[in-house]
Amino acid sequence: MKTTTDTPADEEFAALCGRVWDVLAPARAGYLAGVSPHYDEVLHEVAQRTEHAGSLGKTDIAALVVWKRFSAQTRWVTELMSLPDTQVRAVTERVVTAVHDTTISRGEAARTGRGIIAELPGFRTGDALASAILTAAAPQRMAVYDSRVQHALDTLGLTLTPAPGRYGRYLQFLDDLLGHGGQLADGWTARDIDTALYWTGGSGNPPHPAAP
Repeated sequence: MKTTTDTPADEEFAALCGRVWDVLAPARAGYLAGVSPHYDEVLHEVAQRTEHAGSLGKTDIAALVVWKRFSAQTRWVTELMSLPDTQVRAVTERVVTAVHDTTISRGEAARTGRGIIAELPGFRTGDALASAILTAAAPQRMAVYDSRVQHALDTLGLTLTPAPGRYGRYLQFLDDLLGHGGQLADGWTARDIDTALYWTGGSGNPPHPAAP
């Protein structure tokens, strides 16, 4: 039976955690060696602007669409671009506040932020782009979720179901991993884990050009 990230049994999760970290550490090294150090500059710049402004605007979201290599030729993009930037920022300002709320757990903050961003076109279903927005809003606390991460979880014998609240459960799982990692987790963020999972989910095939 698989361990599930939705309802993890403490003993089962603790036993599995060491094996997961045995995969994460070399996968993170592979990611750093195989992906250009410049690739995440867009994410970092959006995160810096978000920290300064306290919200994300349409330009920031557009940059993250490119960063995640999504198609912009979709109906939701037209709907989002048709909204005034002030309306978009009013929503994302609440997202920023939610994901920075340290009075609640990382998973609950993620769940709350994910629910708020769903008010905007393009974010009602699927967690990939929404997670990029939340990660830009709180890069030291949130993490990116996508199909390669999901594949890695499946490969590691973990199940993250697509039921409502998936992103919150995913962040809670990352929080649990950090809490059970001991010295292996020193210096790691949830974002570091997501890049390691991303690399694992791609079977070590670099998705982006390597650094020269």
